[in-house]
Amino acid sequence: MVNHLRNWLVDLRKRKGLTQEDVAARSFINRAYYAQIEKGSRNPSMDVAKQIAQTLGFSATAFYMDDLREPFQLALQNSPIIIAHCDLELRYTWIFNPHADFQNQDVIGKRDDDLAMNQGILDLMSLKQKVKDTGQTVKGKIRFPLSDGVHTYYVFGEPLRNLEGELIGIMTASMDISDS
Repeated sequence: MVNHLRNWLVDLRKRKGLTQEDVAARSFINRAYYAQIEKGSRNPSMDVAKQIAQTLGFSATAFYMDDLREPFQLALQNSPIIIAHCDLELRYTWIFNPHADFQNQDVIGKRDDDLAMNQGILDLMSLKQKVKDTGQTVKGKIRFPLSDGVHTYYVFGEPLRNLEGELIGIMTASMDISDS
């Protein structure tokens, strides 16, 4: 998973039109160190992770997905709950416990409409956009056609902010409330 995360990091940097040198300078670190972080051969300290995340506009927790995964797995491994973060372009930066139709490594760096197209996807993207536009919590029921039938999720969208309070993305918690 780390290597896929780091591929996403490279893609995000390139989408923003930045070089490794640009990110390193804006994050107040050495370019060679940043290159090692992108390659996955080094993990940043929490302070450096926060600086890089601020520069590129995502949650620093994305660097520690594997460390955070164990407590979530123990508590939620058999639950119908999906937790996710996305950036301001609505691209996933972190996801936990997705439906079996979606694998973590296939979701990171993509938007919902890159993964599928149906009314549920449009409604989810609309909910996230409303969180982004208002900076407020948004919630609603959304129906998704999936490989094992139609599932209804109660979705909570929350603004994801950096330490300065600036909006850097959206986080969602979705609970499958289908009858079956």
